[in-house]
Amino acid sequence: MTVEKTDLEAKLREIQEVIDETTGSVKSKGMAIAIGVVLILLIAFLMGRRKGKQGSARVEVYRLG
Repeated sequence: MTVEKTDLEAKLREIQEVIDETTGSVKSKGMAIAIGVVLILLIAFLMGRRKGKQGSARVEVYRLG
């Protein structure tokens, strides 16, 4: 049994196609997750900022004497 150069090239091309497909799907999922995390953090920041402005107490200190 002999292995020809064309057989090796064909198999390597097939493997490369599978790798490219897998890489593309992983990148798109990763990008979607990253965007979701950024949006959640932004919303939490803005809600906390708003809540902080509403509930802040004003304290005035007078020095006597």
